[in-house]
Amino acid sequence: MAPETSAITAWTFMQEIPIPPDVAGLMVEGETPVAAFKTFRDSAIFTTKRLIVRDAQGMTGKKVEIYSLPYSAINMWSSENAGGLLDTNAELEMWTRAGHIKIKVGKGADIRRLDALIAWAVLK
Repeated sequence: MAPETSAITAWTFMQEIPIPPDVAGLMVEGETPVAAFKTFRDSAIFTTKRLIVRDAQGMTGKKVEIYSLPYSAINMWSSENAGGLLDTNAELEMWTRAGHIKIKVGKGADIRRLDALIAWAVLK
């Protein structure tokens, strides 16, 4: 059995980007996008209801897997900023009803902005 701290999935958020126009098709009534981040293979979108992570797959990138994490499923989270000049490994971790999710944060993304987005989403 895997230890509780091992991640069920891990993503990397590289930098904040404009909200992609094609995410409108993923929204439900009353849901609006709030912020977006470039990931290694596609993008992650914070909405008023959930975190959506799109992962393009295959050689052409036409196959796309979509993860949807309702904020109500997040039980706890932690954020760790980069330690200094040579340490660029900021991380955001979330413990959810589904398991543990780890998000690596690239130099172009602000860990404190991500922490504030999660706090806004979970605590509102």
